[in-house]
Amino acid sequence: MGSNESELNTVTTFRELGVLPEICDALERGGITTPFAIQEMTLSVALLGTDLIGQARTGTGKTLAFGIPVLQRSVVSTDPAYADLPQGKPQALIVAPTRELALQVSGDLALASQDLGLRVLTVYGGVPYEPQLDALASGVDIVVGTPGRLIDLCNRRSLDISHVHALVLDEADEMLDLGFLPDVEKLLRMTPETRQTMLFSATMPAAIVSLARTHMRHPMNIRAESSYDTQLVPATAQFIYQAHDLDKPEIIGRILQADDAEKVIVFTRTKRQAQRVADDLAERGFKASPLHGDMAQVAREKALTKFRENKMRVLVATDVAARGIDVQGVSHVINYTCPEDEKTYIHRIGRTGRAGATGIAVTFVDWADLHRWKMINKALDLPFDDPQETYSTSENLFHDLGIPAGTRGRIVDPAPPAPREDRPSRDRAPRERAPRSRTRQRTRTRSGAQVTSDTASKPAAPGEQASAGRPAGQSRNRRRRRRSDSSSGAGPESAAS
Repeated sequence: MGSNESELNTVTTFRELGVLPEICDALERGGITTPFAIQEMTLSVALLGTDLIGQARTGTGKTLAFGIPVLQRSVVSTDPAYADLPQGKPQALIVAPTRELALQVSGDLALASQDLGLRVLTVYGGVPYEPQLDALASGVDIVVGTPGRLIDLCNRRSLDISHVHALVLDEADEMLDLGFLPDVEKLLRMTPETRQTMLFSATMPAAIVSLARTHMRHPMNIRAESSYDTQLVPATAQFIYQAHDLDKPEIIGRILQADDAEKVIVFTRTKRQAQRVADDLAERGFKASPLHGDMAQVAREKALTKFRENKMRVLVATDVAARGIDVQGVSHVINYTCPEDEKTYIHRIGRTGRAGATGIAVTFVDWADLHRWKMINKALDLPFDDPQETYSTSENLFHDLGIPAGTRGRIVDPAPPAPREDRPSRDRAPRERAPRSRTRQRTRTRSGAQVTSDTASKPAAPGEQASAGRPAGQSRNRRRRRRSDSSSGAGPESAAS
């Protein structure tokens, strides 16, 4: 594997890197004019069809680093060579670990290919098969999808990837964490050996390196930063607070009213916790929505669309969505719970400070998670070994995050409690109750024989005078004891004696 870790000091443009004018014009209309470091270092190699491994911090533009070569090396329908290709079969395949990331990648490709006329299809689970099957039947040029749905479509013989010229594995380390590596290897075996393979990831675990050695041909290893740089985005300010769980919603409500707070993503550990926090923030008057695996795919896409279009300020998500959210203008990321490890921490706070912008990351650490945070702090070489104990009224919270003095954790008054129906109100007359009927008819049994009301009114026999003088309850209790004693071998006669 080759290595390229030099810093590029000169600023170039996409046109100077050999990108097609049609792609450059489409990117300029989208406000993208200057390539990032990973794009500048990758394009010159990827456009030649060389296998490569791209490693860069999250949020530094890896999508176009492989997207532009995939588009430029694909044959458009106006090219005479298009007639020699298998008609309707995809020319390139891009594999992403999550649905949200697949949608984000396909959106960037659709933007860059507006003037080329290439057909981009996104396939993922959680939605019906029919629209995806119809699109594949009509023909596509580039397919972006998650491993599970891609394999399902291949098994149905609806997707043929045996002719692709390029295969991209985006966020390969996340696929490893989610257990998709066997599925990825199946997809690799379905593609031709002469393909171009590009692998992009923020970290390089040993399993990913082994995958690259097995399925890639002399790949070029490209790092967009020096090996001495941290994996974190330097433009993100980090604040670590030791907070009480019951006080966290109040703290978040005050952070949302900070001077520079715009879009905010809150990360939780569980789906149920994400739903609870989102409901709590909505009750406090903030436009918040959850995003977790128990939601239908249509609801997840609707929530992300509202978040992108500034119709909703707060997104409460689980870690599954951490890799797939690429939204401009996220000012704050709040870790409602301490991340599991340093990789999760990197990917969570990587949702802010993207594409050269600044961001703020706030992490709440419970008392039980202090040891876990110390391990994360040591692994990333951060200066927050002892988080400061902070509450919603602490002065350091207002000072650190620019919260105006006197800010409360809600912007609407709490709803009044609903009156209880079973307890009459003071200004309301009590409900009239129907008179209780004292007439009762009971059916009793004596020695297994049913006694009617007539027989019950008859005078007791001489042998029953002893029991007649006792209360009814005592007599019944003694009979029950006799029956229980009879089960152990002693009859009623022996018990009475």
